[in-house]
Amino acid sequence: MEAPTSSRLNSRKRRKEGPGPNGAAELDGIPAKMSRRAFSLREPAPFSDEIEIDYSKPYARVTFEEALRGTPLDRPVRVYADGIFDLFHSGHARALMQAKNLFPNTYLIVGVCSDELTHNFKGFTVMNENERYDAVQHCRYVDEVVRNAPWTLTPEFLKEHRIDFVAHDDIPYSSAGSDDVYKHIKDAGMFAPTQRTEGISTSDIITRIVRDYDVYARRNLQRGYTAKELNVSFINEKRYHLQERVDKVKKRVKDVEEKSKEFVQKVEEKSIDLIQKWEEKSREFIGNFLEMFGPEGALKHMLKEGKGRMLQAISPRQSPSSSPTHDRSPSPSFRWPFSAKTLPASPANCARNEAAITYDISEDEED
Repeated sequence: MEAPTSSRLNSRKRRKEGPGPNGAAELDGIPAKMSRRAFSLREPAPFSDEIEIDYSKPYARVTFEEALRGTPLDRPVRVYADGIFDLFHSGHARALMQAKNLFPNTYLIVGVCSDELTHNFKGFTVMNENERYDAVQHCRYVDEVVRNAPWTLTPEFLKEHRIDFVAHDDIPYSSAGSDDVYKHIKDAGMFAPTQRTEGISTSDIITRIVRDYDVYARRNLQRGYTAKELNVSFINEKRYHLQERVDKVKKRVKDVEEKSKEFVQKVEEKSIDLIQKWEEKSREFIGNFLEMFGPEGALKHMLKEGKGRMLQAISPRQSPSSSPTHDRSPSPSFRWPFSAKTLPASPANCARNEAAITYDISEDEED
């Protein structure tokens, strides 16, 4: 179904700078329209028995070359793909994606076999037919679903659903007494091969479940399923419960070991950090000690300066007199005890009195 074209898409236009024919305008950077096969998918694909087909219009099958070139929108190439689709997985989805993209305009019809056919020709399934129908319905590449699809495609079935091509992987599929159930489709030129996705299949998933059966059985018992629902005997049920308890104890021990390792690692990191900080502080302390008490430290200079000041303070003053014959007294306040009055008037005493007076005058001038 085509979405309605919005008139606002081309509303932004600008005039050409130069005059154009008939005042033509060019689009403002809007790319050309591209055909789209599907827009927003909101509902699952319908079933074929719920769709009305107009058989009054003749239907002519297109060739492979015509399909590759592209067909009109009202005449898509009808491609059919069938399968069991048990435990629908990415391998199924990729196969349907390839079938959908075989041609530019493709309408994909998917046939799903019923439980009766599947159990008779292939084996038991995990999902029932209704679950498998529903899973295929909700695949985005599917346009229509055929319930109770035939195991071998007949000309009547191909004509009824107006199928142009049948999509399947090219590996011969032996079943129902035939080496390849798609041989007549290939001979008719209606076969379109797809590629299988390696590493994923329904059989692989079932093999994983069987291989790890004990694990899944124990898990489902813990989730509330009964032993009867899981087809587990009484002894196995008790064994699974015991294993579950043992695993819980192992997990706790493992958690304790991991936490202890983390704790030891944190302690080691802390101790390394403390050692580094202690080394930095010790180097700083040693440097400060040497700076203060070392051979050329500040304390030595302080002692030298203090010693010099003390020596300067206790050392006697030198006489400023120019005569080398006169000695000064150690004390600056010393005065000659004799005066002219106390000495007898003799030539020798007069000389001494004159010298004492001269000394006092010189001391007073200096002070």
